[in-house]
Amino acid sequence: MKPKRSLLAKAADFITFPLRAVTLFHQDKWGFSCLASERYDYVSREVRGYCLDVGCGYHNRFVNEWLEGNGRGIDVFQYEGLSKEQIVDDITRFPFDDASFDSVTFIANLNHVPRSWRDRELTEAYRCLRPGGNVIVTMGNPLAEIAIHKVVEFYDRFFATHVDMDAERGMGDEEAYYLLDSEIISRLQEAGFVDLSKRYFWSQYCLTTCGLAANLTGPSKRTVDAAPGMPRCSTVR
Repeated sequence: MKPKRSLLAKAADFITFPLRAVTLFHQDKWGFSCLASERYDYVSREVRGYCLDVGCGYHNRFVNEWLEGNGRGIDVFQYEGLSKEQIVDDITRFPFDDASFDSVTFIANLNHVPRSWRDRELTEAYRCLRPGGNVIVTMGNPLAEIAIHKVVEFYDRFFATHVDMDAERGMGDEEAYYLLDSEIISRLQEAGFVDLSKRYFWSQYCLTTCGLAANLTGPSKRTVDAAPGMPRCSTVR
């Protein structure tokens, strides 16, 4: 299990954030945290127990490395390191029973869920949570999200790397580079979540937030008709 960052490590990450933002995307280097590790560190502190990570990406890193395997990771794309069992054909119908998890996470990817599918997916997150569980959604500042997407796109083109997960699977018409807080809040409330709160990633100059919502009443009994096609829900993490 990855150790929690110390206050000193956070301070070092804060000072070096402008450099890290354009060089360290998925792998820690030089004693500093990459952007993905930084998100995982913040989110892991809010997880309440057995966790479902939606849009888990390469190697299911959040569950395997930060939660010591205490959860499940699912995705709609066969990224490196994912088993067939982790690939979900219809992300609006999670293959889990009601009240299966204590937390559900959407780490830097709710914007990559097609717009017309977002309410269905959050309703599924609510259904799968145990009473008292929580959903955790991270999202960057709009300008920061656009800038980072353009930087990784340039980085891959210039250095012939494969940093940009979005380029690997392709972005759909209803995906976006970012979501506004107002949309996230509205959709969480529509799904039935209450007690919404927000944490800032201060070592990223508060340009990324961690939205929290608690499910206090148990699984939703709401039924949602499936829509044709398959949504995508992964992004640069």
